[in-house]
Amino acid sequence: MDINRRLEDIIYEKLNKNINENGFWWDGKWYTNAFLLDLTEATFNVLSRSGFSKGQRLTVLMPNCPMVLALMLACWKLGGSINPLNVKSGADSLLGTLKLVEPFAVVVTEEVKKEAGELIEKSGYPLVVCDEMGALPEFTGKSSTPEDESLAVIFATSGTTGLPKAVPLSHLNLVSNVDGMMDSLRDLKKGDALFNILPNFHSFGYSACTLLPIFIEGSQVIVPGFLPPSRAIKAIVEAPVTVLIIVPTMLNFLISALERGAPRPQNLKMIVTGGDRYNIDMDEKLKTFMGIGNLQGYGITETSPVLAVNKNYEQNRLGTVGPFLKHVEWQLRPDENKPAIPGEGVLWVRGNSITNRYFRDPKTTAARFDADGWFNTGDYVRVDADDYLTILDRVTDIIIVGGFNVYPQEVERIVNLHPDVQSSIVVGIPHPTSGEIPKIFIQRKEGSKITEVEIIHYCKERLAHFKVPRKVEFVDGWPISSTGKILRRVLRER
Repeated sequence: MDINRRLEDIIYEKLNKNINENGFWWDGKWYTNAFLLDLTEATFNVLSRSGFSKGQRLTVLMPNCPMVLALMLACWKLGGSINPLNVKSGADSLLGTLKLVEPFAVVVTEEVKKEAGELIEKSGYPLVVCDEMGALPEFTGKSSTPEDESLAVIFATSGTTGLPKAVPLSHLNLVSNVDGMMDSLRDLKKGDALFNILPNFHSFGYSACTLLPIFIEGSQVIVPGFLPPSRAIKAIVEAPVTVLIIVPTMLNFLISALERGAPRPQNLKMIVTGGDRYNIDMDEKLKTFMGIGNLQGYGITETSPVLAVNKNYEQNRLGTVGPFLKHVEWQLRPDENKPAIPGEGVLWVRGNSITNRYFRDPKTTAARFDADGWFNTGDYVRVDADDYLTILDRVTDIIIVGGFNVYPQEVERIVNLHPDVQSSIVVGIPHPTSGEIPKIFIQRKEGSKITEVEIIHYCKERLAHFKVPRKVEFVDGWPISSTGKILRRVLRER
């Protein structure tokens, strides 16, 4: 594949080549690629009349649905980019990201408008309400400083400062990553039906569940949300799904539902997980209830996102995340806090699938990229003689809750605004279902009697649900190193 081609050119070619084939499954029914092309054309025309043009950004707060596909294709055809966001990310994060991205407009469903419409309108950006199957209504957007036409998608995340940051991925980044996935997962075939349930504001869902099925000339089974798991199982069975791409937490819920008697999938040929650690003890249950085991992969948003994946069941090595994709260059560099061990180190990567910056954030860019374009993943890893990668530890303080990244500094910044809180530290602690959960240690202000229940309620009003601390412990002070740094490691061990 020519990885230098724009996404929409490749996608239009694939859709037109298989115009009367099934393109996507939605709400119990299959729709052809011709339907998707017609929906995209109508969306393109409205966006064009609205004034959307090269370099503009369109923010989308919608569950997984056909309209997300049409919006992304129409934006790219007009030379712009798309910015999918999570409506439940919390008011602080949502407003901060909108201010950073400066979207032409914000497209939402009626449900999202009820939840966050007033907040978005206060931000000053046009709010456009659209049905999950179209059509986009006529509107007038708000132009701002254009970005380079090479930009395709902007994913929001939290920075180590606690303030919103954004990861811009180019057409080259995404095409290269999908091409790498196709090369590695060689058992993928034309006509496979991939499960599209990972949220579109998650880069893994966007690349592996939305773009990959189109690139292999297959189809996608679109489900707007995972809970309750019975809805997901119903779609897997009825569509039916042949390739399940998912995060381990969702897999846990599916197995629990199957153990309680939910109908078993009969057509699955491949399960791939990423986004979080996979408990290899789960593999036998998978084989019992789904007929096959799991192929574990690994990546992060900045790498579009997949860096490595186990290729097939014959070469699968449980406990590893497989070999690197073909477009990825990698290096292991020493961690100053660990002894030097051959084959282990902090993983740095470079290549066509890796972004070259953070969006309008030169300070964070300089902190994570070196002068030669190498990117620090923040993960301490082992690479064996056959280039199979094992994730050993995180160098950064990031917490992964059910596949979603939580930066402690973001939670701490919100909690520290509480009038009864002197200071706080958030760490990740193990959890059997979610992988990790946030625990917060709090130093109260003198005379304060604030309780655990009050802190959690305060967080629920201001943070996305997966960022809310599940446990609270009050302390009188912090463990401090000889250089005056707070020892988060000691708090984790407690």
